[in-house]
Amino acid sequence: MSLAAVSAPPRWKSAGLWVVRGLLALVFLAAGGVKLYGLPMMVQEFEHIGLGQWFRYFTGGLEVLGALLILTPSLAGLGALLLICIMIGATVTHLFVIGGSAVPALVLLALSAIVVYAKRIQIALLLKRL
Repeated sequence: MSLAAVSAPPRWKSAGLWVVRGLLALVFLAAGGVKLYGLPMMVQEFEHIGLGQWFRYFTGGLEVLGALLILTPSLAGLGALLLICIMIGATVTHLFVIGGSAVPALVLLALSAIVVYAKRIQIALLLKRL
């Protein structure tokens, strides 16, 4: 038996991780797209935050970038780290600035953390290269 066969994760774990990554990509592509498109609700929400509309474009761009990275096998861990940072910001913003429920942001943060945990070796190798 080869070492690769011993260290490879079970098939169901790999498939489950792809489902989580796909779900995160869909959610963040949609959320980022809505922000970049300028849906009136998003414009008002970012106006309430008080940092200006540039921050809406910045956040939307980061969400789309994170969605694309999480779908790229060699960069999925990096994409998940980016999405965690975005969701920490979203959680803090909901709790202290705009109100409303922070639960969706926390759920997305938890799903992104699952990807980071699964890709922790990949992330460590990427950091060593830097």
